[in-house]
Amino acid sequence: MPAVAGEPDAAFVCDKVIADFGCGPRGSLCWATGAKRRIGIDVLAAAYKREFGVDDQPMEYVASTETEIPLPNASVDILFTINAIDHAEHFARMCGELLRILTGGGSFIASINLNEPATVSEPQTLTDELVNVNLLRHLDVEKRRDAPQGPPDDNYRHCYAGAPVTDRNAPRYAWIRARKPM
Repeated sequence: MPAVAGEPDAAFVCDKVIADFGCGPRGSLCWATGAKRRIGIDVLAAAYKREFGVDDQPMEYVASTETEIPLPNASVDILFTINAIDHAEHFARMCGELLRILTGGGSFIASINLNEPATVSEPQTLTDELVNVNLLRHLDVEKRRDAPQGPPDDNYRHCYAGAPVTDRNAPRYAWIRARKPM
């Protein structure tokens, strides 16, 4: 996650409330030991507690829907979402919720899969236009790295290697760091 944020280490999360939307059960924020609070937000959070014992991890899990995140307005200083927002059926509403919980001046850090065909579990084909209209136009983009998808055994290789995007319509990844205006 620090690599997606363009940070060399975890110091940027010190004394911040951080959250990961679409966190999964693997303790995605356990690395952020200096954070004030670490919150994993996922529609399957209750199942993770039952089936994977995530209560033993040093982070909270909050069950949400894609249309309602049960956190107060402006309560998260740094909001991550890594390959998760393309799983949302109600993309515009979900983006509104992400923006709602982010503090003014807070950081939004994302890895977004673009131009992938919709599937049952990923009902959106996210495009630059869809992401810009529903999310990025409300934020000040500080850094963005786009890369083609890598080989099946190392999908994110090109994100680290800096491979150029030669076809803007082909499936690719966008690593974005943006700030919500005050």
